[in-house]
Amino acid sequence: MSSVVEIGTPVIVLNEKAYVESVGKRGFELAKICEEIATKQGVSIAICPQQVELASIAYSLNIPCFAQHVDAVEPGSHTGFVTLESIKETGATGSLVNHSEHRLKIADIDFIVTKAASLNLLTIVCTNNIAVSKAVAELKPYAIAVEPPELIGSGRSVSKEDPEIVLNTVKEVKRVNESCLVLCGAGITNGADVRAALELGADGVLLASGVVKAKDPKVALRDLVMGL
Repeated sequence: MSSVVEIGTPVIVLNEKAYVESVGKRGFELAKICEEIATKQGVSIAICPQQVELASIAYSLNIPCFAQHVDAVEPGSHTGFVTLESIKETGATGSLVNHSEHRLKIADIDFIVTKAASLNLLTIVCTNNIAVSKAVAELKPYAIAVEPPELIGSGRSVSKEDPEIVLNTVKEVKRVNESCLVLCGAGITNGADVRAALELGADGVLLASGVVKAKDPKVALRDLVMGL
């Protein structure tokens, strides 16, 4: 079982979402590709498997594995909800929080970030603009991933289409919480996009379809790694 509790930077975080291309065996194969490239290239890559595969993938790999979502509830009578305690038991490193496809209230984000820290779990909180990023930084998550919703899955990189949001998010987040990592998400598809994000001050990238839906995910990921 993975015991990773810190992530080297710069980092590529791959969210497998709920695509058919990442279901079951295919999701495991994607995760193994991430591990292989991370090991051979000496770079930092984290994977966010589909929820039902989290335990088996986290147990089998030696790279950071994150849940795609966790709920702001204590263990108990919450049918269908996912607790931080259950995430920890899988051997996962932490969880994505507040993805644009699974938004949460600020009070719930606060609960999750605070409790995750007490359980030695990391949180990557997704935000959609500079103001929200600054507010979330006050909660002291491990990382913030800024992703303008209109660019998610568009193939148009935020690091090129809207560099100011990356530059200013980094500036404002670091001003509030210097230790908080800032990731750049939305439309990241190649090494040039990754390089542009890092040049703007980001500590890494959060991506999904650029690799998961690629004709050859290994080739796509290798190209992204070149940007590091």
